[in-house]
Amino acid sequence: MLSPRLAALVAALPLRPDSHVLEIGCGPGAAARAVAARLTTGRILAIDRSAAAIRRAESAGADAIAAGRLRVRCVAAEDFVLDPGEPRFDLVFAARVGALDGRHPALGAMVLRRLAACTTPDARLFVDGSEHLVPRA
Repeated sequence: MLSPRLAALVAALPLRPDSHVLEIGCGPGAAARAVAARLTTGRILAIDRSAAAIRRAESAGADAIAAGRLRVRCVAAEDFVLDPGEPRFDLVFAARVGALDGRHPALGAMVLRRLAACTTPDARLFVDGSEHLVPRA
């Protein structure tokens, strides 16, 4: 069950059934599972710097992982790189991630450089800082 805030976030994302999505700071993976449920040929990779959060996301998302629509990885956003052969993402979102919502500008610049290297040229980034979804270029 999604919180009203996360439900609104997922509902606002311009998802297509074939989207390749990256969630930064997935926590236990509730939003990632909701996104995965809306994908058919697409997939979502959910990342978090916390190994405990990733273990919870793996456990709760076992069905979506088995179906090939969800993957999880323990990595900080500022250290994220594509695995060899991994396709670029066309949609990225983050909810209350300090590096992207303005709380840590220097770290945010690092993350944006990493994202530029792993996204398609027309990719969109959505950052939820508190009450509303803010698209970032």
